[in-house]
Amino acid sequence: MRKLKYYFKGDAILWAAIFLISLASFLPVYSASSNLQYVVGQGSVLGHFAKHAGFILVGIGIVFVFQKIDYKYFGGFSKLLLPVVIFLLILTLMQGNNIDGTNASRWLKLPGVPFAFQTSVFAALVLNVYIARYLDRNKDKEMTFNNSFVPVLLPVFLVTGLIFPANGSTGIMTFLMILALLFIGGYPFKIMVSIVGVGVVIIFVFITLVLKYPDMFPSNRIHTWKSRIENFVGDDKQESYQVQQAKAAIVQGGIIPRGPGKSAFKQSLPQSSSDFIFAIIVEEYGYGGVFICFFLYLLILWRIIVIATKVENVFGTLLVVGVGLPVIFQAFSNMAVAVNLIPVTGQPLPILSYGGTSMWVAYMVLGIIISVSREIQPKESIINTNENKEETNYEIA
Repeated sequence: MRKLKYYFKGDAILWAAIFLISLASFLPVYSASSNLQYVVGQGSVLGHFAKHAGFILVGIGIVFVFQKIDYKYFGGFSKLLLPVVIFLLILTLMQGNNIDGTNASRWLKLPGVPFAFQTSVFAALVLNVYIARYLDRNKDKEMTFNNSFVPVLLPVFLVTGLIFPANGSTGIMTFLMILALLFIGGYPFKIMVSIVGVGVVIIFVFITLVLKYPDMFPSNRIHTWKSRIENFVGDDKQESYQVQQAKAAIVQGGIIPRGPGKSAFKQSLPQSSSDFIFAIIVEEYGYGGVFICFFLYLLILWRIIVIATKVENVFGTLLVVGVGLPVIFQAFSNMAVAVNLIPVTGQPLPILSYGGTSMWVAYMVLGIIISVSREIQPKESIINTNENKEETNYEIA
């Protein structure tokens, strides 16, 4: 036990949540990945299961490495990485719309690398850390539009603007999370209102230009968003095929679920192993599966709040909030889509969905949060430290 505590320092409950959510992902992914074999025609169920296990192991390794790094260094890393992620986002948009015959305007495939990665989720993480660093360094200064335009507003509009054309939901979520972080960090509210106004105008102009001149912006999904929103808010509220299948799968769950691996909709539901895996979880595990999902993400949210409030450092608080809340927001957005509370967003369920870039970024986030938690000392150790200091002072006296 002492050896485990030596290697796995920081918040023990959050460590437990990480292992629980990682283990919980195996059965639904194993079941739903049959869609990739029999419908999409990619690989085998065992192959995808092994690949997911590899993603999980790498993810746990990422947490282990990140929690070893002093969290104060992440601020400096974000400043160095910000120009890099902006370049990667531009490169992603320029690569074209298709990779191996599928829409890939949000993915970047590098030569010689056997897989593509989603640049937007990593860019969003870097931007959140960067903003947390800025707010900490300027907490005692008066922040105005003029002195914060280049260091804050320009990066925010650049990153979210480059994400938005190909991945609108991630772009909007990133923008909203940045606004929340700015509000918590004491950024002037009047300027935030101006930021929202400018953002709305830019989005309106962009969508208008795309609808009128579609060839100007080949790497966009405006028509897809338009169709999803119209289906969601229309008078007849015509549901997409994905939502219909997801709701049908959820109805089959409930008190008496089908049981592990017995989903009837995993073959007909597109993205059943990623974006709509929550529906498969409910179908196979019923209300128990719903409870497990909510419990795991609420447990992580609870530890985020505890760590953010206990760490005696402004940057630590802003960092935990800035990187942690987007993961929880993404999780509940995914579940809301499955039950048709919001339009389809294309957001996977963090860690529980079939592995990939989004999963690894979620593990990075958890590693950063545990790194912050390592600075929080238990009350007993604080008392012992104070007693030792008093003894030392007495001996010196």
